[in-house]
Amino acid sequence: MAVGCRAVGLSRSSYYYRPVQKDESQLKEMIQEIAAKYPTYGSRRIAMQLRRQPYGVRVNRKRVSRLMRELGLVRKPRRRRPRTSGCGDRWRCYPNLLKSIEVTRPDQVWAADITWIRLKRGYVYLAVVMDLFTRGVRGWKLSRQFDVDLTLGALKMALDRGIPQIHHSDQGVQYCAREYVELLLQKGIQISMAEVARPDQNGHAERLIRTIKEEEVNLSEYEGFWDALARIGEFIEDVYHKKRIHSALGYLTPEEFETKWREEQRKAVEERWYSEYAEVVRFPKARLKAVQI
Repeated sequence: MAVGCRAVGLSRSSYYYRPVQKDESQLKEMIQEIAAKYPTYGSRRIAMQLRRQPYGVRVNRKRVSRLMRELGLVRKPRRRRPRTSGCGDRWRCYPNLLKSIEVTRPDQVWAADITWIRLKRGYVYLAVVMDLFTRGVRGWKLSRQFDVDLTLGALKMALDRGIPQIHHSDQGVQYCAREYVELLLQKGIQISMAEVARPDQNGHAERLIRTIKEEEVNLSEYEGFWDALARIGEFIEDVYHKKRIHSALGYLTPEEFETKWREEQRKAVEERWYSEYAEVVRFPKARLKAVQI
């Protein structure tokens, strides 16, 4: 055997080596648990979620992808159908202001959208207002009625949490309605609207609606309005804001991302203030009062 190995340039240890099969059952269980909680997660986000508590496991994305295939967790993406909506001749429409803007801070741009949700008997409607920079939901409302009060309720909740520079939506009549537009203008908010039959121009809000549908609504059977209100509210305020990671946010939750951004801004202002005035007043940096953002 030694002569044969030398003839082909192979060491005897390499000839006798047999790879040891790793026990991946525990890792598979973790992946299945994450996929059950977040059905739309792909291999990239599952790999990042595994690094977070309570798992604390660093694993290569390719390995996660292979195990997901073995577990039958890889699904084909669905094609999105374009949705047509318009203000009609009765309402004024506004241009799309987002074509030439870069979103760089919270409450710079909010986006709004509406969807319907099936109950055991009948339907209810959900309106959401989200912050484009943090992906956080600023306001939402569930209603039995598909009218301007639906969108106004979500907007008023959002305005209790802040005021944006720009409000963006599609051209649905609920967003073109006089009461809705007047409230935005009273707050000094610029109005932006996607073009008719261009859902991609309101893509972030559309994606938020799809996430709520796929990860909460489609997995639930609501007994009635109040059941839907409680469970959808819990998903938005707790799961989406505090637990669900986003690849666009560096695999942080919206709450974590906004907190991190505001802390970085606070430190930047503090450093700038110190560099400009510390030499003049001879004030110790250790005693510098924190500047609130």
